[in-house]
Amino acid sequence: MPDTHTPPAPGSPAVKRRRFNVSLVWLVPIVAALVGLSMVVHNARNAGPQITVSFLTAEGLEANKTQVKYKNVVIGKVTAIALADDRSHVQASIELDASAKSFASRDARFWVVRPRIGANGISGVDTLLSGAFIGADAGESSKARKDFVGLETPPAITYGEKGKRFTLRTDNLGSLDIGSSVYYRRIPVGQVVAYRLSEDGKGVDVEIFVHAPNDRFVTRDTRFWNASGIDVSLAADGLKVNTESVSSILAGGIAFVEPKYSPNPEVAAENTAFSLFDDQQSAMAPADGQPRYIRMRFDQPLRGLVVNAPVEFHGVNLGRVVSVDLDYDEVKKTFPTIIGAVIYPTRLGKAHAKMLERGGADDETRASQLMDELVARGLRAQARTGNLITGQLYIALDFDPKAKPVQFDLAARPVEIPTVPGSLDKLQEQLQAVVDKISKLPIEQIASNLNGSLGEMQKTLKQVNGQVLPQLRDTLEQTRKTVATANDSFAEDSPQRQQLGQAMDEVQRTARSVRVLTDFLGRHPEALIRGRLKDNQPDAYQAPSSTSRQSDPQ
Repeated sequence: MPDTHTPPAPGSPAVKRRRFNVSLVWLVPIVAALVGLSMVVHNARNAGPQITVSFLTAEGLEANKTQVKYKNVVIGKVTAIALADDRSHVQASIELDASAKSFASRDARFWVVRPRIGANGISGVDTLLSGAFIGADAGESSKARKDFVGLETPPAITYGEKGKRFTLRTDNLGSLDIGSSVYYRRIPVGQVVAYRLSEDGKGVDVEIFVHAPNDRFVTRDTRFWNASGIDVSLAADGLKVNTESVSSILAGGIAFVEPKYSPNPEVAAENTAFSLFDDQQSAMAPADGQPRYIRMRFDQPLRGLVVNAPVEFHGVNLGRVVSVDLDYDEVKKTFPTIIGAVIYPTRLGKAHAKMLERGGADDETRASQLMDELVARGLRAQARTGNLITGQLYIALDFDPKAKPVQFDLAARPVEIPTVPGSLDKLQEQLQAVVDKISKLPIEQIASNLNGSLGEMQKTLKQVNGQVLPQLRDTLEQTRKTVATANDSFAEDSPQRQQLGQAMDEVQRTARSVRVLTDFLGRHPEALIRGRLKDNQPDAYQAPSSTSRQSDPQ
């Protein structure tokens, strides 16, 4: 049987196309890459300037953690902290936000906010929990800067605060510090923002800031004084204690006010310089005018006289002592004391103006001529005791009518005022004279005589105690017995008292008879010659009988 089965003819193979499938595994890194790219773009767009701030120490700072804040708003972050090459400070790299470009200006300021105890109290307490951060203050400059020197203490005044700055000049800083309050009528209106030595090094310039609108009360005639501590004064009207506030006692303070005699006060411009007085009394005093320097020579020691001791004229504070030096007199071989003082004649007020009402000479010549006249009238300088407890002295300029004439040199500079011994020195001289007189007395002879007298007196006292006193005691005993016997004799029921009563009755009767006789003789004095007539006897006085003359007038 024939094979009818034929193999199939080969044909072209069918081609299948493979489909491209993306695995879900790649989706996550793609999304992450897109997010990262967006963050990079966002950070690049929001990135601000990068600056470097140097501090003395990195205490409280930590890279990638410590924030930079302005008014408690985060404006940047510390990215790195490195030690300087000279190891004197640390450098903190800070990356600011794009919105904080103004904090990269030339006059911007940075400081580390930590817990501090200062003149304004305790600050930075919130950093105890959140950690320290860097405070920032924008500046006014339009020029940019990358390297800054950080402040070690927070600034008292930040940028944009309204007010005025003033400079106060004083001899020393005292208890003032940055942050000390400034008071106007005992209300805090500002604070101390800086202080530095003056250019000549002979004082201190204190810079204060007075907030608006109270800065308008600072006029060109305003007086400032140091209101730190407590002002205690003891005067004739009692004890006075004065202070601005409790904080000024602890942290110091400055007070100011305009004087009442200030005519047409004008508001002071910013950065005006004023003098800072020690207390309110000296600040409110009228202007002292031109000072005059004088010199005085004392031959006696002046223990208790110190620099700044007052110089007074008739009880008015005229100036103060500025120097106390010791000199040597080669002729007398003594060591006199040379006192230098500065006086302000204008403090005499109207008296000084009247004394200088002269023409034809300048002020210096008139002052010298006036001083010459006063010295000729007895003006002398005298060291007097100002305090008996402490022994402090002061210089008194007064007239002494018993002062000896002296030669006054008008051309001498400074003018030398003649002196007289002080009252205490005179008292010492008098006491020394008394001591000299006592030393001349025969003390030994007087003591010997006194010892002899005391010995005789002792013998007399022994005799009195041994003989007189016992006899006197016996006499007193006998007197006591006699008085007792007399008391018994004059008892109410004793015979002696009855006899005494009868005797007293007889005395009374006799007295009555004498009184009757006296009355009768007053009426009939002739009865002393004729006698007493009987009643109804006629012409009795013509022929008196011998019997009647011898009769008793009774």
